[in-house]
Amino acid sequence: MIAKSFEIAKINFNKVNKILFYGKNEGFKKEVIKSVIINKDILIYEEKEILENENLFLENAFSKSLFEEEKFIIINRASDKILNIIKLLIEKNVQDIKILINAGSLDKKSKLRSFFEKDKGCLCVAFYPDNEQTLSRLTANYFHSKNIPISQANINLIVNSSNGDREILVNELQKIEYFSKNGKKLTLENISKIINLAEDHSVSELIDNCLAKNEKKTIKILNENNFNNEDCILITRIFLNKSKKILILSNEFEKNKDINLTISSAKPPIFWKDKEITKQQIYAWSPRRIKKLIFKINEIELLIKKNINNSVNLITDFILEQLKPKINN
Repeated sequence: MIAKSFEIAKINFNKVNKILFYGKNEGFKKEVIKSVIINKDILIYEEKEILENENLFLENAFSKSLFEEEKFIIINRASDKILNIIKLLIEKNVQDIKILINAGSLDKKSKLRSFFEKDKGCLCVAFYPDNEQTLSRLTANYFHSKNIPISQANINLIVNSSNGDREILVNELQKIEYFSKNGKKLTLENISKIINLAEDHSVSELIDNCLAKNEKKTIKILNENNFNNEDCILITRIFLNKSKKILILSNEFEKNKDINLTISSAKPPIFWKDKEITKQQIYAWSPRRIKKLIFKINEIELLIKKNINNSVNLITDFILEQLKPKINN
């Protein structure tokens, strides 16, 4: 019997004893398996260990203690090789044994898949990869259930970072939830750090060096990273956030003329390792010029959205343009 993965919530697993889950969506499979085995004693096997000692497996499967109401067996990484053993268990018609087979991709010629699809006493569910719309909905529902406010732009960022893998997505959502429990705001910059969007020369480091007009370092980061179209939107957003912070600091520096006082009195406080590059940024940008930059960043973001296929060239040219020496203040 075939069931669709989106019908999972409607399935009464207590009435089915022989189940096959197959497909590449390991994250979704793990979610469902976890819900099915609640409050049950589980025996977990790899197909390989069953094939290597079939008699021991069958002995364990058919034996029952006085305290067991039902034996629940999970067989991971299954293939057609396990089919004869499954048939043997079914032929014995033992009602108090539930078997869940977890397989990877099975094509239409698979004997295991065909058997579970055609047998009315079995259940067969395919778990295909999630699309962005599904992952986006899952992400939005997750934060809604936790009463955590989040923008659609940040949801898109999180989903893009998962590479279509629900298991990765769930891990990222849990990390972000833990971060927010400390009362910290979920900004684009914070989220990008939490989900490790950029190791090595990160987007944040790229922008910091561009704003500090460190030409060699900025060009080195550009050359050593293979940014994609989605990264370009992230770059503009972080560029905008950092520029707004520099505007506040630049205005303060223009008033007190004391760079150390400007840095020490900044709110939120500037982390010690960022103090030196922040000083370079303040020196490099007057309030008037940083305001112009903020305006240009908004323009380039709109341009990128209209020309997404050319976004990498657009953002690269924009960054290089900002490295040119200032003509006036």
